[in-house]
Amino acid sequence: MKLDVLVFAAHPDDAELACGGTLLSLAAQGKKVGVVDFTRGEMGTRGTPEIREAESAAASEILRLTVRENLGFKDVYFQNDEEHVLAVVEKIRQYQPQTILANALSDRHPDHGKAAEVVKRALFWAGLQKIETSHDGESQPIWRAQNMYHYIQTDWHKPDFVVDVSEYWDRRMDAVRAFKSQFFTPGGEESNTLISSPEFMELLEARGREFGMSIRCKYGEGFVTDRALGVSDLLSLL
Repeated sequence: MKLDVLVFAAHPDDAELACGGTLLSLAAQGKKVGVVDFTRGEMGTRGTPEIREAESAAASEILRLTVRENLGFKDVYFQNDEEHVLAVVEKIRQYQPQTILANALSDRHPDHGKAAEVVKRALFWAGLQKIETSHDGESQPIWRAQNMYHYIQTDWHKPDFVVDVSEYWDRRMDAVRAFKSQFFTPGGEESNTLISSPEFMELLEARGREFGMSIRCKYGEGFVTDRALGVSDLLSLL
């Protein structure tokens, strides 16, 4: 199955928190979008891997994803090494995306930057003829994605571009709230983590408003790239 956009995420809920509106926008355009989570989030303070799996499935329905997988890497302990990079190469070659979205290059949670580096290496390796991978027992052809962008997570980064997600913000937040074991709910489990505090939801709202204001819309999601962006039509810019 060929995808237009493939999102890699260190944990279930990373994609929803950082680029869910963008994924909804792509789906509304008829694009095929998939998410591959690295871990089951088993080291998280709240919830269980089984709960996170059910929440992930619910969020995927809201986001209208074409496919979602979990690689089962060990949360916290996965490494930027040959084994893990090759597993990501296999997914890139399997889904042959035009564009890849990956975790923030640096962030409060060290797994985020680590995952970003794994994907960066895999993006390059996937185009090397002498690196061999297989899927379902069949050798995979090489694949070179055209673009890779990093979504912005807890720590603030100046975006290289911002996507207008105003139309999709409410549904994006529904996808976030699908991970109800992780976030604040009135009368629910006592807050004991940064993201389960009421203030964290306020941060998401403020961040969306801030990025939206930067391009003169109501809500936006920001992305970072490590190379110059090119445009073919100057007048198509917002």
